[in-house]
Amino acid sequence: SLQPLSSQVEEQSECGHGGGDDDSPAHSAEADVAVETDQSKDMSTPPRSTSTVVLLGSNKIPASEKFQRVRKWSINKFKCTRQALSEKLGRGSKTVDLELEPRLDLLKDDRQRYDHMTKLAQSLANQLAQFSATQKSLSDAFTELSSKSPELHVEFGVNAEAQKHLSKSTEALSEAVGAFTADMNTLVNKTMEDTMINAKQYEAVRIEYDAYRVDLEELNMEPRDADTLPKLEDAQKNFQAQRDRYQKVRDDLSVKVKLLEENRVKVLHNHLWLLHSAMAADSISCHSFLQQNMRRVESLHNPSLDASSWLEEDG
Repeated sequence: SLQPLSSQVEEQSECGHGGGDDDSPAHSAEADVAVETDQSKDMSTPPRSTSTVVLLGSNKIPASEKFQRVRKWSINKFKCTRQALSEKLGRGSKTVDLELEPRLDLLKDDRQRYDHMTKLAQSLANQLAQFSATQKSLSDAFTELSSKSPELHVEFGVNAEAQKHLSKSTEALSEAVGAFTADMNTLVNKTMEDTMINAKQYEAVRIEYDAYRVDLEELNMEPRDADTLPKLEDAQKNFQAQRDRYQKVRDDLSVKVKLLEENRVKVLHNHLWLLHSAMAADSISCHSFLQQNMRRVESLHNPSLDASSWLEEDG
């Protein structure tokens, strides 16, 4: 009787295990089993398919969705462009918020004026810094001349001290104006600019809302039939969605404008008083120092002034 192949392999391995010969029947049987197993695996395992077919199959729906999105975007863009052109030409109707839009116009005007003021303040800070550097250089020149001119030692020394004090005071004033400029830049170019960006977004949403509103009004003027009713229902849904979006953006912008107005008043109140205080401190400090310097000069006496002229000596 025939025994299974595996039992034959076991018997051979028990009988001749210690031989270690590669040409033994056990080794041949194991090799045959390995070959048969590999062939069976090759026969049973189908070849792996490439990912190209899968990708092509899965991209059919996204491609159609992408086409629909582009088509919807194109239609929406066309409607908004037509609405914007009709408003500029004075032919189309426009939704106007009588409470919000005047405040936006005022905010735009204030931003332009604040930006101009900030540039002037920055120019003043730069000029003061240059003025302070020139005063310091002049003080150094007076100090050098005071040491090299014994007959004018007092006069050069007094002016050197005055220019040195004025240079330090001007430098402090320049820093104060620079700090005011930095705070104004934050207010104008960040806080107010952020609100202006939201105002531009609001204007775009408003144009889109008016575009769908005009479409709905035009469809309502047409006669009702089987072809018009589905279009009218679809236009009504789109209009309602655009109306909800417009109202949400308008309400959010209105709250932001109110907060900006309150913050603007508080910020400007503090920084304007700080700037005024710096100006006053500079003026008072310089005036006080110069007064003291003048009193000190009056008490000093230059002996060289009492000497007679060489013309008088010759006479």
